[in-house]
Amino acid sequence: MKSLLCVEPGLIKFSDETITALQPGYALLKVKRIGICGTDLHAFEGTQPYFKYPRILGHELSAVVEEVDPASGFAKGEAVTIIPYFNCGHCIACRRNKPNCCVNIHVFGVHIDGGMREYILVPQDKLVKSGGLGFDELALIEPLSIGAHAVNRAAIEPGEFVLVVGTGPIGMGIIEFARIAGAEVIAMDMNDDRLQFCRDYLHVKYTINPLKEDAVASLRQITNNDMATVVFDATGNLKAINNGINYLAHGGRYILVGLQKEDFHFNHPEFHKRESSLMSSRNALRTDFENVISALRTKLINPKTYITHRINFDAVNSEAFRYWLNPEHKVIKAMISID
Repeated sequence: MKSLLCVEPGLIKFSDETITALQPGYALLKVKRIGICGTDLHAFEGTQPYFKYPRILGHELSAVVEEVDPASGFAKGEAVTIIPYFNCGHCIACRRNKPNCCVNIHVFGVHIDGGMREYILVPQDKLVKSGGLGFDELALIEPLSIGAHAVNRAAIEPGEFVLVVGTGPIGMGIIEFARIAGAEVIAMDMNDDRLQFCRDYLHVKYTINPLKEDAVASLRQITNNDMATVVFDATGNLKAINNGINYLAHGGRYILVGLQKEDFHFNHPEFHKRESSLMSSRNALRTDFENVISALRTKLINPKTYITHRINFDAVNSEAFRYWLNPEHKVIKAMISID
């Protein structure tokens, strides 16, 4: 079968490999869709933590079951997605029902080879039933689940002003579930096209471009001088992470969702006087996947608005990744199809 390999930063090429035989406790899947994630793009750039080369990328997937133990509750020909966080089951996090931050976690397409290939072998307990959703929708469940998990971590109360910094696909997922939770959402980004997308398709009333306006002054005006009681960073940008504390209300929560390699720092008095709550949000839980599926089935979220670019598996190469990284091409979500 064909596989797409990120050989080193800036180089994607096809390779041939043998389909792995079915093993006990595993399912063999035929991949149908692969969503391009920020993780994949950062890996291509060489800026992704927890990463070694060469690597087969891809963890936003939909697939069809080819082989599986019938006792698993799944059947040949069934459409599925997967939870791509393979946990150990016995560490402190796993014992406390936090497999998303397992000490020994292997994220599909990051720590181990992922889904940019025609067939994959995954543990049966990581399969997720389609709930009647199509292949495009199934491939969007994982990134939306990241947002759902972050919003759940924040414990948003209806009517709170919630600032989402960074309006890529993960930030947009946070926006969607913050809105569903009843928040007054404010989107911040330096990309006017992304902010317009948020206004047009995600029903965001308030947007801020910090390159064009005084972000703190704008926040004060929007929030009646209170600032945001919840701030999410979905940029993974060091300057943005360090600056986020300045947007937080006293008594507020700051949730770091984006990821980058360097140390971050805040002014301690600014952080302390707010009695700020700082937390990270990593990956997602099965319950988050189930919440996303429910939101898609009940039309609380329209996933088709996210897919702005499509490409066939055979046409993917290094130039395609460079194209997706170029802000001029206004990519929200690129989707790979395998016939």
